[in-house]
Formats: sequence, structure tokens, C-alpha cells
Amino acid sequence: MFDGIFMMDVQMRLLLVEDYKPLQKSLSQGLQEAGFAVDATGDGREGLWYATGNDYDVIILDIMLPGLDGLSILQKLRSAGKQTHILLLTAKDSVNDRVKGLNLGADDYLVKPFAFEELLARIRAIIRRNYKDKNPVIHIGPVQIDTAAQRVWCGQNEISFTPREYALLEYLALRTGQVVSRTDIWDHVYDFHSSATSNVVDVYIGYLRKKMEVPGNTSLIHTIRGRGYLLGEQP
Repeated sequence: MFDGIFMMDVQMRLLLVEDYKPLQKSLSQGLQEAGFAVDATGDGREGLWYATGNDYDVIILDIMLPGLDGLSILQKLRSAGKQTHILLLTAKDSVNDRVKGLNLGADDYLVKPFAFEELLARIRAIIRRNYKDKNPVIHIGPVQIDTAAQRVWCGQNEISFTPREYALLEYLALRTGQVVSRTDIWDHVYDFHSSATSNVVDVYIGYLRKKMEVPGNTSLIHTIRGRGYLLGEQP
């Protein structure tokens, strides 16, 4: 039951609103394989319902949708005070829609057809912007995390992580020095339909600690009793 539930690029939860089923399916699968938790729908009204009722890190929003178009969804979310990052998917000849989308508060747009690698790069850039950090490499004590390449080193030695392990590590790394609750982790790493149990968070924290153990050094992952976990040199 655990396969796929922790597979996120930076342990982030995305909403994909795209009505063309083959594209929705391929993007959802690609994003999950890249490590994201993904909720997906092809209906505009359902997309607004998802976006209003859940906490997403990025919404990938097609403009042409049944029920409610993407620009209307964007306008309603911004009018309601939702600051979720939104990346619009637009047609090649829809310059006016792109301009209107940016003026309404979209963070970025991508013109169809597009390379999946470019979509990933734009999502990663938006997420880094959210944490006010343009540098893709995070340093924590002897540990170096390259979020673009998804590789981790401790000193000169590279540490190998499964996608699920890496996902949790980077989620914590983006919040270095902050206490992250189990609820926060749960809300951002599971998709809407996940049936996993909450103790899987503790299981994966254990995996990370074991792999990041350095002889003579204290653990970089600290349990803050009653509050959650903290990644950093000092608890």
C-alpha cells in the first residue's frame, strides 16, 4: 500500500486541472514518477472545489475547461485570497489569455505542446521561489542536497535514497530549522485518494536517520516531542 504515496519531487502536493484525458493521464503519471503527490480532474467546477478545499503547493491549470474555464477559476481563487502558485496551460495562439492570466495573478504559463521536462523545471522554479531560494543546492551541516538533480552528499560520499525517502528529506530541507508537524507532512505528501496510515511518516523518518548517520556527528533529524520533526544541526 505504500508504493507511490511518498513519490514527490520536493514532497509537494499538486493539483492538475486538464480536461484532455490522455494528457491528464500522462502528466499525472509523469508527475507522480517525478515524486509529486497529484490530484487530477478534467472539470472546471470540480477543479475549483479541489483548489478551494485543499492546500496545494502548485496548481497546474488548463484555460479551456468544461464547467468553468481556467481564467474564471484563477480569478475566483485570487478574489478569495488564495495565494497558491498557479501555472497556466495555454494554446499556442492564446496570447490574450496568457496576458489576462498573468494580470489576474498567475505565476507562470506554459504553451502547448510542451516538453514534460520544461513543466518540471517550471514547477521546481515556482517552488523555490516560494521559499525565497533560487539556489537549487541546500547545505545542512555536512549534507548537501541538490534539488535539481535529486542527489544528496554527505561530505564526499553520495547517499542513495528511494524516491519516497528523498521526497520526505527535501520537504524537511526546504524548512531547515523549522519544526514540521506530522499533519503538515501528511497534508503535503499524500494525494486526495491516499489510503496510507499516518505512522508511515515515522517509518520514513527512521529510514532517513539511518542513512544520514555520520560517525561522531549528532543526527540532523530531531524529534520535537508533541510538535513534530526538525531538520538541522541543532534541535
